[in-house]
Amino acid sequence: MKNRIISTGIVLARTDFQEADRILTLLTPDHGKLRVIAKGVRRQRSKLAGGIELFSVSDITVLPSRGELGTLISTRLQTHYASIVKDINRTMLGYDLLKRMNKLTEDAAGEEYFKLLKAAFEGLNNLELQIDLVELWFTMQLLKVTGHAPDLKTDDAGMQLEASKIYLFDFDAMAFKQQDVGPYQANHIKLMRLGYGTDSPEILKQVVGAGTLAPDVLSLTKNILKLHVRV
Repeated sequence: MKNRIISTGIVLARTDFQEADRILTLLTPDHGKLRVIAKGVRRQRSKLAGGIELFSVSDITVLPSRGELGTLISTRLQTHYASIVKDINRTMLGYDLLKRMNKLTEDAAGEEYFKLLKAAFEGLNNLELQIDLVELWFTMQLLKVTGHAPDLKTDDAGMQLEASKIYLFDFDAMAFKQQDVGPYQANHIKLMRLGYGTDSPEILKQVVGAGTLAPDVLSLTKNILKLHVRV
């Protein structure tokens, strides 16, 4: 029993293997990423199947091996975010978040990545929460945990950002630049500050006009992410 890994997992990727098995990549809060084989899971009465659904959080027990793949020996579903698959756009974004997280994280990924993905699922599962706000929050949090958050206190000249000013964004300085004409104003910056500072995408609704502001801010944060994190 001592060498078994008992943890909580989210399925990042899965591949069918042989007649009834499946190879899984799991993200855990305390063991990073695990690659395991779930033997016989595609058989109709498999006891493992219910605990390895996509968009779910499950208790898992893994028997490590000397090779690359451990063996998944038990699962128990904690939470299944079933509403995600009720909407095609939420489903597609959910797949995209899994793909990004799998590409970004190393085997020794920290607990913050697990918490981030779990909170994103909770946001996507809320059908009343605008999907752009969920993706915006996820993108900003990715920048934060990877150490690439922009300066949201001062501009490129070191001056305090002001509510009455208009700004462009300087990607080299990773800061806003004051201009007479530009796409970003106080509420855009407020939305970004809230996104970096909160642990749930639902809080973004507090910003007046958040739904209207989200596309512009999402485009900016995705460009920053592409430049610095390459996902």
